[in-house]
Amino acid sequence: MSPAPAGGGRGKRSRAPAPKGGARGAPTAKGREAKAAWMKAKDASGGRGARVAASTRGSAGAHKGAGRSPVNDRGRGPGGKADGPVRRGPKTVGLGGDQVEGRQAVRELLSAGRRPVTTLLVAEGMDAADILDDIEALATRRRVKVEYVSRKRLDAAARTDGSQGVVALARPIPDTPLEDLCQPTKRGRLPFLLVLDGITDPRNLGAVLRSAECAGVTGIVLPRHRSAHLSPTVAKVAAGAIEYLPMALVAGVPTALQQLATLGLVTVGLVGEAPASLYDLPLGDQPVALVLGSEGSGLAALTRRRCDELAAIPQHGTLSSLNVATAGAIACFDVSRQRSAAGN
Repeated sequence: MSPAPAGGGRGKRSRAPAPKGGARGAPTAKGREAKAAWMKAKDASGGRGARVAASTRGSAGAHKGAGRSPVNDRGRGPGGKADGPVRRGPKTVGLGGDQVEGRQAVRELLSAGRRPVTTLLVAEGMDAADILDDIEALATRRRVKVEYVSRKRLDAAARTDGSQGVVALARPIPDTPLEDLCQPTKRGRLPFLLVLDGITDPRNLGAVLRSAECAGVTGIVLPRHRSAHLSPTVAKVAAGAIEYLPMALVAGVPTALQQLATLGLVTVGLVGEAPASLYDLPLGDQPVALVLGSEGSGLAALTRRRCDELAAIPQHGTLSSLNVATAGAIACFDVSRQRSAAGN
């Protein structure tokens, strides 16, 4: 798109909205049969399998190579700045996501059309940009009134350091029942879930969600307590991914893993010191849930015990661990590669 003429308002340009998420298909026995076949194949091969969990630090005795991976983030965000854990604030009842900031995140909010937008604030005097034209055109299509306000007023309303001159208020992201995430999608795709066991840094959570959506993850499982939810920072870093990922809030991850197992999903925890490699697991032709741990301590002990398998991402350098967002991206795209090869 070309920028708006000098001295004039930004042109109205339309952009076809992304299709809304459809209803999920009815549950079948396919998932349970696939999991049983997978477990049988693993036993026949003599392999120990691979349990998956994103640990933030490898064990002291972990050797280099396949016995290491995930996460030792120590609250470091992009650029190496210390972000720290989630700030203590008013308790959020649901997932959140009611305030969205940043141009890409707001454009996807309007494009997806998943939830009503009540307010759209745009700072006055910004330079012309194609993405701003898109936002205005989508707001017109969605019948959302755009309020042009001073930069001072917009900054007062913003809750991140980089709103990019755009703030939207919308209905919060709806919670999806865990059982619904375990059903085949409308297109018949097997469930591919990401279970997040206590990620507290909002930038890490946002980065994980963005990678998950791009890799084809069909659902996210978040604990109700001791975890970041969909704050404005998460929404901005996720760059619109929260608009397309169904999410379930659960009281506890270990109990949720038990439920996933009964519904036919193979649960794989990423653990840095696991002897088995994630790359050796056959995960392309059955319902699967990857489990990532927190930045500081990785997977909780009970969560590890509830996983069907534990696996590591092989490493060959000197450092002992990966950032949780990086580990999550690698794991999601490896499963995505296997699923594509298997026609899923």
